[in-house]
Amino acid sequence: MTAKVGNPLFRDMPTTVFEVMSQLALKHKSINLGQGFPDDRGPPDVLQAAADALLNGYNQYPSMMGTPELRQAVANHAKRFYGLDVDWAREVLVTSGATEALGACLFGLIEPGDEVVLFEPMYDSYLPIIKQAGGIPKLVTLKAPDWSFTREDLERVFSPRTKALVINDPLNPVGKVYRRDELELIGEFLQRFDAYAICDEVYEHLVFDGAAHIPLMTLPGLRNRCLKVGSAGKTFSLTGWKVGYVTGAPELLQPVAKAHQFMTFTTAPNLQAGVAYGLGKERAYFDNLASSMQAKRDRLAAGLHDVGLSVLHSGGSYFLLADISSVGFDGDDVSFCLHLTEAAGVTAIPVSAFFAETPVRNYIRFCFCKQDSLLDEAIGRLKRYF
Repeated sequence: MTAKVGNPLFRDMPTTVFEVMSQLALKHKSINLGQGFPDDRGPPDVLQAAADALLNGYNQYPSMMGTPELRQAVANHAKRFYGLDVDWAREVLVTSGATEALGACLFGLIEPGDEVVLFEPMYDSYLPIIKQAGGIPKLVTLKAPDWSFTREDLERVFSPRTKALVINDPLNPVGKVYRRDELELIGEFLQRFDAYAICDEVYEHLVFDGAAHIPLMTLPGLRNRCLKVGSAGKTFSLTGWKVGYVTGAPELLQPVAKAHQFMTFTTAPNLQAGVAYGLGKERAYFDNLASSMQAKRDRLAAGLHDVGLSVLHSGGSYFLLADISSVGFDGDDVSFCLHLTEAAGVTAIPVSAFFAETPVRNYIRFCFCKQDSLLDEAIGRLKRYF
């Protein structure tokens, strides 16, 4: 008898709902508002900086930690936007995308038996990486419609075995932006239980309605407990570049860098040059990025409201949620998304896919970081269907 090939954690995972919905969208020629990436080309000057570096610059292995140019730019960005003093040479690591950064953080910090606190709904890469590292997930289920949590929720999951907490702020898929008092409560528990935070802040420049992103790292007592993960893909609408960066205290970053060394080792130097240039752009660029995405959010939200869907507030990210119970559909979020793709020609993602323990079944996620003409066509199809 031949044993099954492969690690069962990954071998036995079902095809993700994201792939299922994308394939269905292709089959039915549906407008895909499930995929979370912009459909424009990104800032021309950032593209030009990367192109110039490719043709005229260094194209061999850069430093494992990242080019000095980009690490300095990340440190300067942290000072400019958040008042953080960062030692670029010892406290910044460049990775091949934020997902790799998250993997390196989790593999670098977690030992078998360590408990890791997570908030659900959550980005889908966290859980399998934690389990593969031998970590034990401890879940807090955020409560709709404002995706809140309580002190009692944290009391239930924190223990002397807690090694780390993972927080995604702003939160994919629901667009939650954590308030200062919520971050302070999390910080209280991190210090009380001597734990660390892995802060997935890839949407840091996509916060709306005049609000400001607050890195957990900036709160009193948390500077040396946090690993802050950023993403050039989200900040410059260039998701295919796969350039991420981690900021953290030297003793916290060191094991993360060692994990990174044996995962991707390094990242394309010309892309690092483009991102370094981009992070130094004038403040107006970052303000305009947020305002333009807010306008797209409002455009799609108004259209969904017009067709009869109840829309939840999105304070940041690329995403907003609609409550399907408002249209009287006889089925859950998965069946609604399948039906909408086939019958209306518009594709969304069921939010239950972002839960591990206690999923809600009446919300679907739409991505609004698309051309206005595409959003309008999607709204038009939905109006014709409903």
